[in-house]
Amino acid sequence: MSDPTCGVAHGHSAGEPAADRVLVAVFASPVAAALLRLGAECGYAPVLVDPAGREVDGLPEGTVVLTAVPDEPHADVVACDHHREELGEVLRDALAVRNRWIGVMGNPHHEGPHVAALAALGVADAEVARVHRPIGLNIGSRAPAEIAVSTLAGLLADRNGRPGGFDF
Repeated sequence: MSDPTCGVAHGHSAGEPAADRVLVAVFASPVAAALLRLGAECGYAPVLVDPAGREVDGLPEGTVVLTAVPDEPHADVVACDHHREELGEVLRDALAVRNRWIGVMGNPHHEGPHVAALAALGVADAEVARVHRPIGLNIGSRAPAEIAVSTLAGLLADRNGRPGGFDF
């Protein structure tokens, strides 16, 4: 029996990109641009959401730019800046529509500011618990591309039912 991933590694086509992968990066930033570029390479349809309409250079071709998280059941939603004033409202609205997964970047050693922001907006604890944090794999990332690799690896592991890391 042959391993189909081996053929891909040797340059054979993996077929059409996945039709059920949408990556929504929330808040324009260098990390969001890197995440969407790498996500597009992995078959995700890239979407940038910035409620203030801010722009960022380096988005992949075909990126959809919106001011609110879309109602998309195949979407992985990643808040790329936990310091933005609109974080609570954006996450509240993302929790109110269909999506596959929601996460917020940030230091795992501190409670995320989204918890208090969502509580202040009256969002139930069960809904707040749907927001993943930390996200990505623990690779010690610092630069935007490293953070994007970590985040995307974590999303792919989750989509594929894997824990991430080096356990096979």
